[in-house]
Amino acid sequence: MVRRNWLIVVACTLVGLGFGGAASLLVKPTYTAETQLFVAIQGTGSVQELQQGNTFSQARVQSYVKTVVTPIVLQPTIDKLGLTMSSEELATKVKASTDLNTVLINIAVSDTSPVQAAAIAQAVADSLVAAVESLEKPKAGGSSPVGLSVITPAAAPTSPSAPNTRLNLLVGLIGGMAVGLGAAALRSALDKQLRGESDVRRITDAPILGRIAFSQDASKNPLLTQAPLQGPRAESYRQLRTNMQFASVSTVSRSVAVTSSMPGEGKSTTATNLAIALAQSGQAVCLVDADLRRPMVSEYLGLDRNAGLTTTLVGAADVNDLLQPWGDGNLYVLTSGQIPPNPSELLGSEEMKQLLIRLEQAFDAVIIDAPPLLPVTDASVLAQQVGGVLVVVGSRKIKQHDLEKSLGALELVGGKLLGVVLNLLPSKGPDAYSYEYRAYDAHENSPKSSAGMRRGVSPSRDNGRKSRSDSQPLKPGGGHSNPVGAMPGSDTRR
Repeated sequence: MVRRNWLIVVACTLVGLGFGGAASLLVKPTYTAETQLFVAIQGTGSVQELQQGNTFSQARVQSYVKTVVTPIVLQPTIDKLGLTMSSEELATKVKASTDLNTVLINIAVSDTSPVQAAAIAQAVADSLVAAVESLEKPKAGGSSPVGLSVITPAAAPTSPSAPNTRLNLLVGLIGGMAVGLGAAALRSALDKQLRGESDVRRITDAPILGRIAFSQDASKNPLLTQAPLQGPRAESYRQLRTNMQFASVSTVSRSVAVTSSMPGEGKSTTATNLAIALAQSGQAVCLVDADLRRPMVSEYLGLDRNAGLTTTLVGAADVNDLLQPWGDGNLYVLTSGQIPPNPSELLGSEEMKQLLIRLEQAFDAVIIDAPPLLPVTDASVLAQQVGGVLVVVGSRKIKQHDLEKSLGALELVGGKLLGVVLNLLPSKGPDAYSYEYRAYDAHENSPKSSAGMRRGVSPSRDNGRKSRSDSQPLKPGGGHSNPVGAMPGSDTRR
């Protein structure tokens, strides 16, 4: 919480320090002068009498302390110094105290003038001596049994006693920090934006199969083949591919639909890079662009989308004539074709079901780029016909309740959720994700291991194109029976 809102905490702390400093500058300095008196019993006697007198003095001291702020002491002070204030006003500037089990009285006077503070303190002490002498004097005559003496005369202070700049700054610091932490807690409580793994964990227990950091180059170079061989992005894709193999080990079907809650989370590049990664591992892969509303796969790969999925669904051409090879591996792409007026009906049709069966028989893996779950029902319809669904979650792209609705929609139609891919994670901050791979030597990479990463973005459509006239779909070499593996990307164009 603090790391996400550190700017608010720091700002409030600085504001608190500013208020503390302003208070010290704006408040007029106050000076405090002090004096001290000693209370003694008059006369001589035995040790026992002196002990009794000391006890008597200590008992009377508390009464003398309270007498200091009464008019009998303060009014003579006002008259003596010619002060233009009442005894009640002067009482607010005078403070008297005594230490426990002593016969000492401390008098402190605060004033904006150090000289006047010392004069008032000395005058109050002299007035207290006279007042006690008058109050304790026996009515039958004679001297007072109690005598007060000034043992520490008042002196003009050289430095102000208030404001206490250090204390004001400390109070401002602590107060500002407390306000900042409170604001951070309130902001965190009200913020429902989905940012990272902790937010996903509060919504679902589905495995997080991959974490892809945001890359500034992803918008211009979205493909896995355009990323550095040993870069963080490529390593994240390989880790996701490995995790997908474990997630789909119990899945009989070889088809996986890649979707998201809302547009802009990176599902299309995730599906595309997933297919490329599987092809690089030696599997025969078919990538199907089933986003019949905003198709992007053909644009990423540089392929023609005029004839594709919708073409074969309406029976205008066989799928063998529509598959387009891409790259150096066994990757074939079935683009979207012309955008139809009824995408949901086409994706939920019997023709789509039969097409997926044929593709699963011919390829080791069938990766389907599906539309987002919330805006349209296409993905929910398609989820019923595939072996599993991979949900891409874009960091800071959706609210937490959006993901809840998406997963609820999948559960409602009986779709199998294989896992979640966290995409567009920041490279710094509390939700940051980074992966650093240090190669022993960049020159030690074998040509075989790096050849697959140097594939072109837009391969020749005539080179390696295979077509058949029979009803069975094209089956590129390999024939592996392993479940589908996966690799996502940062779809910044969707």
